[in-house]
Amino acid sequence: MKRAIPFAIAIVLCACSKSRPVADPNAPQQIVIPAEGAYTGAYVDFGDTEDDVTLEQIEGFESLVGKHQAIVASSSYWGEQSFPTANVNLIWRHGSVPMVYWSPWDRPYNELDPDINPKVYLDKFSLTNILSGMWDGYIDKWADAARDFKQPLFVSFCNEMNGSWFPWSGLFYGGSKVIPNTKPPRYEGPETFKKAYRYVVDRVRARGATNIIWVLHLMNYSIPQDTWNLAAQYYPGSDYVDWLGMSVYGQQYAEDKWSPFPPLLDWPYKELMLIDPKKPIMLAEWGIGEFPNSGSKADYIREAFATIKKYPNVKAAVFWHERWQNEDETYSNLRVNSSPGALEAYRAGVADPFWLDHPILKPATARGK
Repeated sequence: MKRAIPFAIAIVLCACSKSRPVADPNAPQQIVIPAEGAYTGAYVDFGDTEDDVTLEQIEGFESLVGKHQAIVASSSYWGEQSFPTANVNLIWRHGSVPMVYWSPWDRPYNELDPDINPKVYLDKFSLTNILSGMWDGYIDKWADAARDFKQPLFVSFCNEMNGSWFPWSGLFYGGSKVIPNTKPPRYEGPETFKKAYRYVVDRVRARGATNIIWVLHLMNYSIPQDTWNLAAQYYPGSDYVDWLGMSVYGQQYAEDKWSPFPPLLDWPYKELMLIDPKKPIMLAEWGIGEFPNSGSKADYIREAFATIKKYPNVKAAVFWHERWQNEDETYSNLRVNSSPGALEAYRAGVADPFWLDHPILKPATARGK
């Protein structure tokens, strides 16, 4: 998701790069974590609410980059009060696994800037309202539809909670305030998030939606970068997380500073490995804008593809292919074809057989079996 800040499972090993044929294409499947390589994926500029998914857009992107996408991402905002049934079915029929950013957010879906408006902002889908049971009916309806989909579905619930721009950020729920009599100290912001995360996951699973693959989706560098707000503070436990995810962005706005790719991944990767070294890691969002006065986007993309391969727990990466207009009438162009050089670099990088173009699948089994 675009933002006003620059920075920031069942596990089965297989080295195949294509889906295994199945006797019944409608039978429930589960995605396999590859022993070698990683899944390539993308979010493809699906409109203001990030959910206007069409086959033409997906195929257009794949034609552009020269590769089928193993994962196709889109959003499901709570303000829409619906499950994206048509979207996930379209993506699955296309031969990709859908990924949904499930965001408890009300219209008009404006991001926050605590430096401009430090007042705590909590909309009607606040974590406290979720924990009170106010939205149990919607959660159940969403979970029932996810269950009925039957196929593997990545879900990133409350992404980038360790940032400061979304209404579910720990910053807005007590932040660094220490909970009394906790040793080591626990902090109100992250603890509220973890309670809400567990609450939602438990409720969804109770409806039988065991096909969901839960992704704990953090920002690579926490903002603010304080002890209370580090990634480990938000970890709800291994039983609630199937994949660890993070957003890794380069420059997105003209006023941002340029950074090479390696430091954007290196320390955050080590941070996630300390949390749980057995979980696969996903770049749940990655990308960069076109700012030739700051640096070469083509070089950044080439460096990114070369760097990611050095981190063995990274098993998927979802590129954020979007262009938007900012309030100052400038543009942030994160699309792969923002320049001929950027497109050439992306096509060359993703052509590497390391990047798997189809999900590896096997027949689904009961969770925990």
